[in-house]
Amino acid sequence: MKTYKIACIPGDGIGQEVVPAGQAVLQVLAQAQKTFQFDFTSFGWGGDWYRAHGQMMPDDGLDALRPMDAILFGSAGDPHIPDHVTLWGLRLKICQGFDQYANVRPTRILPGIDAPLKRCGPKDLDWVIVRENSEGEYAGVGGRAHQGHPIEVATDMSVMTRAGVERIMRYAFRLAQSRPRKLLTVVTKSNAQRHAMVMWDEIAVQISREFPDVHWDKELVDAATARMVNRPATLDTIVATNLHADILSDLAAALAGSLGIAPTGNIDPERRYPSMFEPIHGSAFDIMGKGLANPIGTFWSCVMLLEHLGEHAAAQTLMQAIEKVTANTALHTRDLGGQATTAQVTESVCAILKA
Repeated sequence: MKTYKIACIPGDGIGQEVVPAGQAVLQVLAQAQKTFQFDFTSFGWGGDWYRAHGQMMPDDGLDALRPMDAILFGSAGDPHIPDHVTLWGLRLKICQGFDQYANVRPTRILPGIDAPLKRCGPKDLDWVIVRENSEGEYAGVGGRAHQGHPIEVATDMSVMTRAGVERIMRYAFRLAQSRPRKLLTVVTKSNAQRHAMVMWDEIAVQISREFPDVHWDKELVDAATARMVNRPATLDTIVATNLHADILSDLAAALAGSLGIAPTGNIDPERRYPSMFEPIHGSAFDIMGKGLANPIGTFWSCVMLLEHLGEHAAAQTLMQAIEKVTANTALHTRDLGGQATTAQVTESVCAILKA
């Protein structure tokens, strides 16, 4: 029987609740499938680790993760630690350290969820956002000088390379090609950012020639926000830079009903390193420890994890269980307008998988 080694990193806030929920669901699914099993290893990195050790994860943390088949991640963020410390010290350290350059965020209206857009049904909002995940606005290049003085200066540089743009464009075109509509929208801001974003546009044209069956268009990022709201059915696969896709994917999740249901895969398409899967909702310290967190985003991330491992039948089984639970409004958590708890949703998904 195949055994998959999964690293579980709950991180901060409600990550400490939803990752164990995801682990429980995966365990039940494996027991029901009887064709594979999981070997989970938990890592207590995050804000508490920082308070004890002065860093979000140990220096050799990537070495501990390297032998894993995949990583299930919760969140990074602690109100008592600066956000740039928590993000760069944990999540981005893993993403960049393992060159997980394709951040993939599917979004659609799940059964039973009352999404906020009028005249928009499930067939009208079924997107996948591909986010360049290794450079761009989050390259980490910049600095500060003369701190505390009137002449203080701070810079953050957006860095794009031809190799980086080519590979994310090729990934996005290939993903669009695999979907029924074969439709891709390239998000840009080349009217104002006249160097890197112009190169981004030029490379999109070049890569498009490799995929003649994919219909694609280009949209300025500000216009893309309006298009997502006013004409959602015109979109399918979307590719954008690190910052642009970060913002657009949160809007997409809200339009589909809640950030609590949205999944993410931080993918190394070449499979040199383990890929990492996580919900997009963040640490949500205001509801931490209250049993109110929506675990659906984590469960959907587990679907992506299974697909990445090649367990497509199991992934489909889990997605069907998720949809049965969301279809029952009595099992909606507060972010969806209900009163269900994290435990109730988790137990319901597990019960369906066991049936």
